[in-house]
Amino acid sequence: EENHLGKVTQVNGLYQDWFLDYASYVILERAVPHIHDGLKPVQRRILHSLWEMDDGRFNKVANVIGNTMKYHPHGDASIGDALVQLGQKNLMLDTQGNWGNIYTGDSAAAPRYIEARLNKFAQEVLFNPKTTRWLASYDGRNREPETLPVKFPLLLALGVEGIAVGLACKILPHNFNELIDASIDALKGKSTKIYPDFQTGGLIDVADYNRGLRGGRVQVRARIRKDESSKTLIITEIPFGTTTTSLIDSILKANEKGKIKIKKIEDNTAEDVEIMIHLAAGVSPDITIDALYAFTDCQVSISPNSCVIDDDKPRFLGVEELLRISADHTRDLIRRELEIQLDELEAQWHFASLEKIFIEKRIYRSIEECETWEDILATIHKGLKPHAKKFIRPVTDEDVTRLTEIRIKRISRFDSSKADDHIARLGEQIASVKNKLSNLTETAITYFKELKQKYGKGRARR
Repeated sequence: EENHLGKVTQVNGLYQDWFLDYASYVILERAVPHIHDGLKPVQRRILHSLWEMDDGRFNKVANVIGNTMKYHPHGDASIGDALVQLGQKNLMLDTQGNWGNIYTGDSAAAPRYIEARLNKFAQEVLFNPKTTRWLASYDGRNREPETLPVKFPLLLALGVEGIAVGLACKILPHNFNELIDASIDALKGKSTKIYPDFQTGGLIDVADYNRGLRGGRVQVRARIRKDESSKTLIITEIPFGTTTTSLIDSILKANEKGKIKIKKIEDNTAEDVEIMIHLAAGVSPDITIDALYAFTDCQVSISPNSCVIDDDKPRFLGVEELLRISADHTRDLIRRELEIQLDELEAQWHFASLEKIFIEKRIYRSIEECETWEDILATIHKGLKPHAKKFIRPVTDEDVTRLTEIRIKRISRFDSSKADDHIARLGEQIASVKNKLSNLTETAITYFKELKQKYGKGRARR
């Protein structure tokens, strides 16, 4: 670059550094989902925000967007669009108001008019603060999850599309129940095949799917039927990625070019798709259907490109590999949850046993003569020592300090048989958790089966 003084500045160094920084930012922080939770940063921040705000009631979308801006330092429009898309997928959110129409392409009402909250499925599957790794938010005032501890192949259920720098990502959505069945097969070590499924219905040809990798493609067709008179064709399901508006435009263009002959088109789409194509006199409905597939958007080809962020790098993995990684990750998260639960139960059991002996053996009496804190600790340790074998672990000064904090009222009302029942119940829970941990794969399979039973109704292949 030569400026007006004739001085030459080399820009290639700047270009390399700055552009590379920008490219890696777009790939890692914006356009491509993470392998573990299948979410882009904006989606993760929206869901975390909804969880943080959750009180069981609906929240105005405008408020959700405002709260998400604590974590996502970009415009409110980008957050609002991402939130509406999540709501339209009909998987994790309960929604109220006009959220737009995936068939017609009509947009949602303004954020101040529509409401959302997490549904039961999302609360059960997406969150657990105890197994989440937290990071500081961009201004250091809040903490946000590095990834959500998702116990489900969310990435493959939602599908995702993103254009980064020199890299595009397109993972198609798959069927909820089929993903659960395939996850169970993966945990059992069986091989499995999964194919896309679309909310908009239609017909699909997956012969060249190529596991969702680059170079693969799927053909999707609208569902068209003839009415009784054979003078009208009715489209009841449309291809993924089209809307009734774009589909009708493509039919009108084909009509102008003379590829098909139609009299008029009516769009009666409301709750369900219904496009009526009235044929010109003497035109064969079967030939017209073939022509619609050949010359209009009644048949489209979709090229997937399965790409995820793994260990801060983009990786190209087929959908079956992604599913297997998700199933293993779910099993790992279940293991971590059980280990945390076991620690908590053992801590409760330990203290309940300590308390029982401290009160029953009247060890609290022996500290009346003690003059210093050190004396009190030593005396209680000495009183507990003969019973050491009854405890899960050695008694610490912290345990003893907790014993000194027991109130007189509690000591005077202590019921030995109730305490025994409580300790026995804790023992049963500990045994149950240990059993689940020693049969971890079975535990994970049972978890998936229960998910399907609870949330799989009404989710047949479209």
